[in-house]
Amino acid sequence: MNGNNEYAYFKAFITINFIPKEDDVMSNIWHDISPKRINADDFICVIEISKGTKKKYELDKETGYLLLDRILYTSTHYPANYGFIPRTYGDDNDPLDVLLLCSETIEPMTLVRAYPIGVIKMIDNGRNDEKIIAIPFNDPYYNMYKDISELPGHVFEEMKHFFSVYKSLERKDTAVDEVMGREESIKIIDGAIDNYIEKFCK
Repeated sequence: MNGNNEYAYFKAFITINFIPKEDDVMSNIWHDISPKRINADDFICVIEISKGTKKKYELDKETGYLLLDRILYTSTHYPANYGFIPRTYGDDNDPLDVLLLCSETIEPMTLVRAYPIGVIKMIDNGRNDEKIIAIPFNDPYYNMYKDISELPGHVFEEMKHFFSVYKSLERKDTAVDEVMGREESIKIIDGAIDNYIEKFCK
């Protein structure tokens, strides 16, 4: 087989096996998880950002993969594992954010079954931007906690401080409104699930 034939064979092989067809559907974790696994008090969350990093990943809505949005401009780092709850839709037109309190750093794109214990209410660019505070069911160092009132106050002071300053050198305004407990977080998740159904399922 000469060089031209080898190239033609290779090109045909790639086209047949690896290039998506028009009727192919790319899996997207925001949409393609079973709704039975997303409940206000028991849900699967997707980790985007590991605790302790300055790398700000975001869900690429078109592909379902993670996109590196930026490296944080400030000297701060994420105080908890950070991600989102699939099949939810917030006021900021994104899936609902989640801060996962855990004894270990969790790698991006890991799925974690978790439950909510509270919420940080924020305003970001004029829109509500709630951060659900959650705990993995299977972390024995944390799963005895059921509400934020049971945790040391410094845990939430650190998170509130992070979100009040992490965009300051980018000349972007964020405001932490208040921290509320489990009952309010469940109401917010229920509302975001309803918003998702209204937006994508009707």
